[in-house]
Amino acid sequence: MIPVKVKEIAYDVMMNPVVLLVDEAEVKALPIWVGPFEAHAIAFALQGIRLDRPLTHDLLKNICDRLEAKLSMIIINDVREGTYFAEIHMWHNGQELVLDSRPSDAIALALRTETPIYISEKVAQDSLAIKDLLSEEQQQELRELLESTRSNDIKKSLH
Repeated sequence: MIPVKVKEIAYDVMMNPVVLLVDEAEVKALPIWVGPFEAHAIAFALQGIRLDRPLTHDLLKNICDRLEAKLSMIIINDVREGTYFAEIHMWHNGQELVLDSRPSDAIALALRTETPIYISEKVAQDSLAIKDLLSEEQQQELRELLESTRSNDIKKSLH
């Protein structure tokens, strides 16, 4: 298993959200396309934004806390026909539980619970060298777009 972290939410040319997972050295990236609601939940967690009322992933965290279930790791363990699969590993009453999950939900929960995220060797084969993803100019444009998009989305969502 390869430890990864969420670098950011990016958008493809059609403005579909993409979670960028990077290895510890930030040399390789794994892009995973997610839905807009999941991207929103992940972006909130990345930015440390807490709302007055819990979102679904906050609710899941609260349930785990109340049941004294501890998440131990998230593994994005498989890819089939372009669809990624994940597992949530947790401990409850001295027993390990492994739950099937969409990667986006597992990532959103991992960020809220500070649970480590891993990818399997099979999934790692789909990762790309970061330097090959975008030119330096494109990377800068993307950063600027993300910053303006995040600010506007956050402002809209808080009203």
